[in-house]
Amino acid sequence: MNRTKKAIFESGVKVFSEKGFTGATMDEIAANAGLVKGTLYYHFKSKQEIFDYIISEGISIIKDEVQEAVKREKNYISKIRELCRIQLNVVYNNRDFVKVVMSELWGRGDINSEIKNAITKYISYIENNLKEGMESGEVRKGEPSFMAYTFLGMLCSSAVYEFINKDKENVSKVIDNLITYMVEGIGNPI
Repeated sequence: MNRTKKAIFESGVKVFSEKGFTGATMDEIAANAGLVKGTLYYHFKSKQEIFDYIISEGISIIKDEVQEAVKREKNYISKIRELCRIQLNVVYNNRDFVKVVMSELWGRGDINSEIKNAITKYISYIENNLKEGMESGEVRKGEPSFMAYTFLGMLCSSAVYEFINKDKENVSKVIDNLITYMVEGIGNPI
């Protein structure tokens, strides 16, 4: 990402997180990026195009970071633990981006196609890791698609928990608790 596009990305994330898609304007995005409006229009034709770029790039950055960390792990439970740890750290360190995604996911009646496609691809990535874990015998057999959605839901719920309790909870503790509950379950051992 070149310097101008990076400035637009960061500005767009900030403006969309504060104003939402409907309230954001090209003028605000340009001003916040320190650009004249013409430069913004040189790179992007519309607010929708900027929004789609932000979603696509943001999800791609998260996915690349997760994939790189997961590659280093040898077994699938470790991969799932690392996927969880990296994902939550990325979420906690990019709150404005997550706020944009979440508000658009649940805020408007129609889900933006860029968000839907990006999340679908990410869930597919999680599902493939779970399938491989099932094939190796490290992950309990089950419905990998549903498990992947459940996994993502638990990650989102943990992010909400941390956002609300950020002054009371240590991020590492939240991550460790999620991993324990997700991998080991919440039932008492028999």
